[in-house]
Amino acid sequence: MLIGLVTFIALMGFTLGPRLGLSWPEKFVRDTVGFVQGIFYKPASYIAGFFEDVRDLKEVYEENERLKKAVAQYERESADYNRIKNENLYYMDLLKFTEAQMNRYDYDYRPANVLSVNQDPNNHTLVIDIGAKQGVKMNMSVISDEGMVGVISHVGNFTSTVKLLTTLDPQDANRQQIAATVSDKDTFGIIESYDKKSQMLKMTRIPQDDPVEVGDLIISSGNGGVIPRGMIIGTVDSVEVGEFGLNKTAMIDPAANFQDWKTLLVVFTPEVPQG
Repeated sequence: MLIGLVTFIALMGFTLGPRLGLSWPEKFVRDTVGFVQGIFYKPASYIAGFFEDVRDLKEVYEENERLKKAVAQYERESADYNRIKNENLYYMDLLKFTEAQMNRYDYDYRPANVLSVNQDPNNHTLVIDIGAKQGVKMNMSVISDEGMVGVISHVGNFTSTVKLLTTLDPQDANRQQIAATVSDKDTFGIIESYDKKSQMLKMTRIPQDDPVEVGDLIISSGNGGVIPRGMIIGTVDSVEVGEFGLNKTAMIDPAANFQDWKTLLVVFTPEVPQG
């Protein structure tokens, strides 16, 4: 037993002492364990990576959905902001226009929204959202911030029909002729028709010695008591000798563009009291 114990201690000292390498049994065991771990580790890592990629893909999808909603909300808010901004600018310009007109003439301007437009070239009219209940009456002038648009041709309780200047026709016995003048000259003429081809208003009965010339600003003169003075009509595009050489005819480029209206102004004058 003593000899066996001494031999065991000697073997332990030999195996535990400093060595340059592993013994072949240790190498065999290490290689075997490493091979088996490799067999199981790679598939396990692939499976774990697959589920991790699926989780990442789901997170990316959810993030994309959140971003899409945020972009859509931003576009809606941006569109609303631009619409409100443009409307504010428009109403500010309209307010400046009415203030300038009121400082010049003792008129009241009632804003009206355009409800519908009849594009029939023979009956070009539009409907606005104020009527008799708001004091609107027949033949009242209707303007935009650019110039005169037309006159009230029909009045309901809460809506009114506006007959546009583009419907002026010398063959129409019910047409509303407009006595016109130049804003800073002593001149006279009648706006009696609209030329659809040239898109110009025709001003006739201008005296031969009248100083009207190209570029002059034409406004209503107020003669006749229907159309009030100072309604901007347009600018003179050309002046020609009229029939029989006794007077002149001028073609007027309208100030209003007769399209894309949202808000117009009905002109109330002291001669036509509000109801």
